[in-house]
Order: sequence, then C-alpha cells, then structure tokens
Amino acid sequence: MKRKQITAIITAMTMVLGITACGAGNVSAEQENKEQTEIESTLNISNNDEITWSYDNQSDSWTMSVTCAVANPELPDYQGVSVNVPGAYIKGIDTDGDGTEDVTGKTYSEEVNGQLVIDDSAKITNANGQTYTASTAPVIINTGAAGYSVQENQKASSGNAAYGYINVACGNRGKQSTATDENGEKYYTGDAPLCLVDQKNAIRFVKYNIILGNLPGNIEYFVSTGGSGGGAHAAMVAATSDNSDYFPYEVEAGAVGIYQNEDGTYSETIGSEDTEISDGVWGCVAYSAITSLQEADMAMAFEYYLDTDYEFNTDFQKNLAEYLSQEYMEYINDQNLRVSESTVDIDINGDGDKDDVVDLTIEYDGEKYADDWTWFDSDGNALSDESVSQLSTEEKAQAFLEGRYAKGESGQNAGPGGGMPDGNGPDGNKMPGEMPDGIPDRNGSDGEKPEGAPAGSMPGRETSDGNAQDDLVTSGMGDEVGTPDAGTTQSAGTKTDSSNYSSYEEMLESYESDIASIEDGDKYGNNIVDLYNPINYIGDEDTESPTWTRIVMGASEGDMSLFASMNMQIAWLNSGTDAKLEWQWDGGHVPSEIFGESLALYVDEMYGQYVEGTAEVTKAEAQTQTENGTATEATGTDISSWVSYENGEVNFTLKDIVAYRTKGASKATPGFDVVDYGQETYEFGSSTQDARHFDKYVLKVLQENVETLSELFNSEEK
Repeated sequence: MKRKQITAIITAMTMVLGITACGAGNVSAEQENKEQTEIESTLNISNNDEITWSYDNQSDSWTMSVTCAVANPELPDYQGVSVNVPGAYIKGIDTDGDGTEDVTGKTYSEEVNGQLVIDDSAKITNANGQTYTASTAPVIINTGAAGYSVQENQKASSGNAAYGYINVACGNRGKQSTATDENGEKYYTGDAPLCLVDQKNAIRFVKYNIILGNLPGNIEYFVSTGGSGGGAHAAMVAATSDNSDYFPYEVEAGAVGIYQNEDGTYSETIGSEDTEISDGVWGCVAYSAITSLQEADMAMAFEYYLDTDYEFNTDFQKNLAEYLSQEYMEYINDQNLRVSESTVDIDINGDGDKDDVVDLTIEYDGEKYADDWTWFDSDGNALSDESVSQLSTEEKAQAFLEGRYAKGESGQNAGPGGGMPDGNGPDGNKMPGEMPDGIPDRNGSDGEKPEGAPAGSMPGRETSDGNAQDDLVTSGMGDEVGTPDAGTTQSAGTKTDSSNYSSYEEMLESYESDIASIEDGDKYGNNIVDLYNPINYIGDEDTESPTWTRIVMGASEGDMSLFASMNMQIAWLNSGTDAKLEWQWDGGHVPSEIFGESLALYVDEMYGQYVEGTAEVTKAEAQTQTENGTATEATGTDISSWVSYENGEVNFTLKDIVAYRTKGASKATPGFDVVDYGQETYEFGSSTQDARHFDKYVLKVLQENVETLSELFNSEEK
C-alpha cells in the first residue's frame, strides 16, 4: 500500500532479606559476593514455594501470582511482578520437583504451587502470521504509572497470549508514596526516578528467570508499552536502557544482575558464568507519552502562542506563554532537527535509498478506513450500503475532512490489539489510565502526611472558586488520568494565576528554592529532573539503544505538546533507532488503535523486519466497505477549511494543526510546573517535601521578566 507522507519542518522496576541498602559506599568483595548470592537465590522463582500458577481455559494461558521483583523492597505491595505465559509453551506444572508435569491445562482445578514444564518444541503462529516458540517469544512489559502515580501489584493480563507473547505486569512506587524509616518516622518516596527504577528491576527479574529456564521468552526481545504517564515510562525505559545513572537505585532495591563492586563500579552479571543482564528493551510502543517534563511547559506554551485565536484566561498567562515560546525557540534551535538517512542507515522517507536529509515525516494513509464506520452525505443523511461500497478513496478522504462520518466499535473502543497496556484481556484486568482497585490513600496507607511537609504541598486546599484541589491533581486519580481538575490553576479554564501566593515575589522565591534544592542533587548526587528527561539519554554512549520505537499521539491531544514526541523521534533516529511517530487525526489523550493498527501487529512487523529467518508481516490491505455503519448522525470533526487532499497529497500548515490541537487543551500556562503545584510537581518532591517546582526554564522566564509579570500576577479575573 502506498503511504502518503506529510513533512513538518519545525523552526521555531516476598521476601525481604536483612541486607544493608547499597550505594552509600563501597562494599568488600566478600560482602559483595554474599549479597549477590542471596539476591540471586531469593529472586530465583524455583526457590519460592509461595508462588502459584493459575490456568485460564479461555485464553489457554498460565499466570504466575505476584511476587517481589527485588530482594530489598521498600514498598513490597508496589514492587512486585506477575507473568502470563501462553499455554502452548507449557506442558504443565511440576508440583513434586521431578521435572515432569503433574498438573496440566486439562486437569487444572485450582491455583497450584510448582514450576513450569516448558515445551521447547511447541510453536504458535498468530493471527498476523508470525511464528514464535518458548525460546523466541517477545516479552511485553506493561508500564503502569498512570499520572506518574503508584501502580499496585496485580496479576498479568492474558490479552497477549493468543499472539504468542509473554506478558508482564509490574507494580511501581509513585509520587506521594510514603514509607516508614527505622525510627518509625514517615517519609515521602516514589519520586523520580524510583517509578522508572521499579520497572527496570522487573525487567531484570524476568530476564533472570528466563535465563534460568524458569520462564519462557527471549531476553533479547523485550517491549515496553503504556499510556499517558505509563506511556512516558515506556518511552523512558527505552530511552534510558541500561544506563549506569540508575544503577545505584537498582542496587539499593536489591535488583538481580546489578551489583556494586569493591572499587565503586558496577557488575551486571549473574552466577559463576558471568552471564550479563540488562534493564534494557528491544522496542517500545508508547501511547500519549507525557514526557519529557523538562521542556513540557515551553513546548505547550509555544503551541498556544502559535494559535493566534487561542484565548488565554489572564494576561499573566498570555505573557508567560509568549516568553516561554521565545525560550522554546531558542531551546529547539540548539537541537538537531534534521536526520541524515546515510548516518542512521535507515530509509526514512521510503524512497528506496538512504541519500536524503529528512526533517520529519508523519504518516497519513488515505486508503485505510475502519469497516464499521458510518458515512453521511453533505445533508447529514447516512449513505446506503450500495453508496458506501462505491465511494472512492478521494470521496472518503473528502468526507473525512468534512467530518461526515461516525466511528464504529473498532474505532471507538478497541485498544491496542494484543492487549492494551496491561489489562485489555479476557480476565478483565484494568486498562491503562485507570487506577487499580484498592489503591491506597494518597497520603500513605493510613492517610497521614509526614511531619514537616510544607504548607500548600498537600491536597485539600481551596481555590478561589471554593473548589478543593482533589485527588486528580495530587495523585493522578480522577475523571480522566492526565487531565487537571477544572477547579485548579493547572486547568486550561482557570482564571486565577495563584490561590496560594499573595505576591509575585513569594511565588518566585518558592520556584527558586525548590529548583535550587533539586539541582543540589539527591542522596546520589543526581538531579532527578534530568534523570526523567529521555532526551538526555537517547544516543548517549552509556545507553543501550532500542532497535525500534513507536509513539502514538492524538492530534487533539490535550495533555502534552506534540513537539516533545517529535524531539524524541528525531533524537532516536539520529541514534540509529527505527523510530516512528504517529499522530492520530481524530484521537485525543491515549487514543485507541484504529485503521487495523495494533500493538501486536507492530511488534510482529518489527520482529519480521529485524530477526533473521522470520516471517515478513504487513498490515492487511484495506478492504472496500460494503455495508454502512449504524450511527444516526455524523460525529467527525470538520477540518476541511485547513486540510486539503489533492492527487493523493495531504497539505496543511503548522499553525493550523496547532490550532486544531489546542482546541482540546486541558492545561493552563504553566500546565506542568504549576504555580500552585499540580500533578507533575509531586513527581519531583523529596523525602520531606511532597511537591517541588522543577522547571528551570519557567524559572528563567519568571526571573528575567519580573517587571512585566509581577504587575500582571493575580491582577485580574476574566
């Protein structure tokens, strides 16, 4: 199928061992070896009699009960892992240790203790035509962390079993998590980079048990996936694969396959044979990745300012957006926005050679439409089946541009095929963007906040309109994950610059103090904001680059600027990673897969492309729709005033696409490093401070434009 290309040029990670947390200093060789032996023994699932396996007849798959992924967990309920395995790879469960199956799928009646008996000869050829075995199967790592929050341990979904994949669910600490120290005092934990570290540790755990023969799967073909905050972490897992900046945190948790040597260096080997384990992934599919936060306010302000019709709520926001836009243009001009095909050895534009220098391409395919859409004529009447069957590509394209359609079930409800990030399977586990049942109170399991938490850092304070800042802003929970509460200064609809600060000077002092404390570094001397910026790690010589990545954003994405995803794509392309960025025309935040796309299809395509001797997998060609859908009215968006389709080419301006996107905007300026603290500021707190301002670019603008901005701050309500 011929693909239409649009080029946009941008100018402008159950047993707790009594071992000491590592990393504070060097350890002796004797202690090092003892700790390594204890960790590897503890995390070898063949040594864990508490692990059980359950069998699901509907999906023909086995699911491992949750077990701790590290030897020294801080919050065991959030540092666990569960694995789902296709039944074809498993002869049954060995319950007596003789190496033969005692319980099979046919004889299964209840959860059973024991070890998997793996069938190395079994094959699965999935619906896409790709064939896998127990030793070649890809492993899907589902990154939760919706809203950058905690992810409670839960069983892995069976949704990927039919495709032959190993599916992994992992818990993670998150913003505003609390723990108790040895003196019984509560402290905050889960801030950057611990959520990401927990996911990395889960990867090490699964790879370790694959190497031991306890689990099927191939350690070379791990794929991270998630949506929203989970999408951010899926992308960050890929961008920071096996980078040593995260090793101290992994060692502290007692992760397998990463140990501090006597001389302060690190070893990534297991056992006496020095087999290496990395926390890296082969590929990534990220939906609406809310990253990087370090440039997020600049990028979103730039989009708002590009849209000359965008209505700011206050003059303070308007001027701040203008200054941030200027800062972003300076920032972006320091980046490498052009990609040489010969340098990255990828035919990016698909013209058959690698001789071109490409700015950025976004795919648009005018021939792919879902089967169950309803199409309407210009008078709003649904077309007959006969008329639909006769529609040409050009006629459908024009109807699409004019909004004369309504999506069917496949376009509205279908998540990424092969299992939406941890939870779209027949077992009914949670979808990404939903918090699991039983999530603890945002202030800790008992609802108390640590002593000495700063004023204004906890939920419950009122805004100017009398509405309390609720769970959504402070914990990532709410009506729609990632979307700010309408009653807060994070919301696009706010008419208040601040509810907490009486003066500009007080607000500025807070920014300066918070950011200074972040730049001073954490206990390992690291700037935690830098640790959560994937751009800092893509292409770094200390990073294990993924083979491929795919980022899916909604064109009417209201929670993150599209420019951030562009920057990641360009950085990955320049590092030699096959990176694809998709903007879904009609999609919002964490858009569903449509037009025949799916997570499974893309994984199978990449497997066929990059693994020798495998099947070449391509998406099935679009079939002519012969029956119209059943919708009663068109619900599509009319974009025909600024998008044209002529001779197979789609044309629009950067200004117009930005205006289209900003109509769905949910955040004010600033929308991430929020003046009164919001979702993302809680990710960069400290052990004693729940939230901290983190955006040095916002701070710079506030400092350099005191005269203008101080006059406008809290000066009006429109």
